[in-house]
Amino acid sequence: MASSQILKFEVENTPDVLRRERLRILKKIAKKTIKITKEIEKRAKCFETSGTQSFNALHLACAEMETDILFTVDRRFLKKAKEVKDLKIKVRNPLEGIEEVYNGKNN
Repeated sequence: MASSQILKFEVENTPDVLRRERLRILKKIAKKTIKITKEIEKRAKCFETSGTQSFNALHLACAEMETDILFTVDRRFLKKAKEVKDLKIKVRNPLEGIEEVYNGKNN
């Protein structure tokens, strides 16, 4: 499991104190923090031109550099990410991901 600088920023700026603490606990599980590089910024700009919001574009670009799948509970982000044509990773709701693993699906 990986985290990123953009995720850290969002967690620390979450206004709901209880939610922020829960997110901090999840973030501690991450084995690696992905740093935002020029390459990631460039890739994020590509996602932005296809209509993805800037923070979400950075999440996608960071995930592409280090992971095979990005989990999100943000329905709008999930829908938009699934529309990205040249995305090199899967984007799933955590429950979808668990179901895929449990049922042995690879799509």
